[in-house]
Amino acid sequence: MRALDDVSLGLAAGERLALVGENGAGKSTLMNVLYGLYRPDAGTLSVDGAPVVFRSPRDAIARGIGMVHQHFMLVPTLTVAENVVLGAEPTARGLLLDVQAAEAAVEALCARFGFQLDPRARLGELGVGARQKVEIVKALHRGARALVLDEPTAVLTPDEADELFAVARRLADAGTAVVLVSHKLKEVLAFCERVAVMRRGRKVAELKAAGTTPEVLAAHVMGEPPPPPPPFQPATPGAPLLQLSGVCADGPQGRPALKGVSLRLCAGEVVGIAGVDGNGQRELAEVVTGLRPLTAGTLEVRGKPLTAGTPAAFRTAGVGHVPEDRHRHAMVGSFSVEENLSLGRHRVPPFARGPWIDSAGRHAAAVLEMERWDVRPRDASLPMQVLSGGNQQKVVMARELSLDPAVLVAVQPTRGLDIGAVAAVRAQLRAHAARGHAVLLVSLDLEEVLALSDRAYVLYGGRTVAELPRAQFDERRMGRLMLGTEVDRG
Repeated sequence: MRALDDVSLGLAAGERLALVGENGAGKSTLMNVLYGLYRPDAGTLSVDGAPVVFRSPRDAIARGIGMVHQHFMLVPTLTVAENVVLGAEPTARGLLLDVQAAEAAVEALCARFGFQLDPRARLGELGVGARQKVEIVKALHRGARALVLDEPTAVLTPDEADELFAVARRLADAGTAVVLVSHKLKEVLAFCERVAVMRRGRKVAELKAAGTTPEVLAAHVMGEPPPPPPPFQPATPGAPLLQLSGVCADGPQGRPALKGVSLRLCAGEVVGIAGVDGNGQRELAEVVTGLRPLTAGTLEVRGKPLTAGTPAAFRTAGVGHVPEDRHRHAMVGSFSVEENLSLGRHRVPPFARGPWIDSAGRHAAAVLEMERWDVRPRDASLPMQVLSGGNQQKVVMARELSLDPAVLVAVQPTRGLDIGAVAAVRAQLRAHAARGHAVLLVSLDLEEVLALSDRAYVLYGGRTVAELPRAQFDERRMGRLMLGTEVDRG
């Protein structure tokens, strides 16, 4: 199966271009060709009118191509300046890093483009919005004249997203071409001048953003007009399925990450956790799934204490988990799709027959789930690592929901998914809660929390600073609570 099929695309200096399409449409492959990570089997790549061959990202960087990946490529223990100059370090006396020169270069770039960054700050102490700026400054420091932004607002608050696009516009006004790869069609049309649409490896449309609506663009992406979203059906809460009281836990560096968190999750509910990255959401999800121990407080699942449980004990108690990092915690890349779908239940039918693997039963179950979730390519024998990120996420969601857990902890469940897949996942999460279960939705995408949740807690500095019923949802106010610039007054 071809990942790209006769795709032609041009990009002019100072242009703002969007690349959109379903998961597996070829967007990432095309950008990886542009950035030198992949080499095309046919066709040509030209820069400034001259054909080029990129053997690695180093070649692309040398010709002015920069890329800010969805998962940042930064070193948390280094300073902002050290991250920016990494691989192109100014030296003193030919050997040592010239720290002053590095910091001066970063300060000059920040002043030129209006970034608010401290070159001396340790990266691990910065929020996600600031880290993204570091990635952009790093690309500019290497001389980027064309900058690819891959899902840049997936982890930003609305105010941070506005600030990012203001910076990107200044870059374009200064002559830098900007390519935005995104599934958020409203922001695509608000920021970009031109939109290229890909479907199944081919470019199927190229549109001017002016005068195009999200609905028209969605129809091009999906090949047909998308169905309207179903009306929100508020939950009738049942018995508590998960309760935390005064929970404290340490983070990876041994510092307090959760500081007295209390919350409840009842049958029938989807409860959202909103917060800027680094405010305890990751540790909360790990505590609730048995991956991180409590240092204080109590935790109950279906009325039974589970304060010191292992991940296996939590799963046995009825807690399912869609992790934030699917590559590290939710899949084995070298295993086939059907092997990944059987993980955690490989000893029970239809995946096993007695002590033996039931190859036929496992394959049939995998094919059924792949059809149900529209996983592409439709080949259960393929290694997971060859699937696009969105299709990998579909496999993880299919496995966890098929276990029918009483409490599903879903962390960033639709990150990187296309329009149709987002709608499908959200519908499945709401349906799971409607069957008398509960969903704890931990998402850095505030729009997602607002769209799915019956109630929401806002985390800031490791504490729950607000609990809001759906009637009090307000995107801008919640964004301010997430940034610690507003106090909840009840």
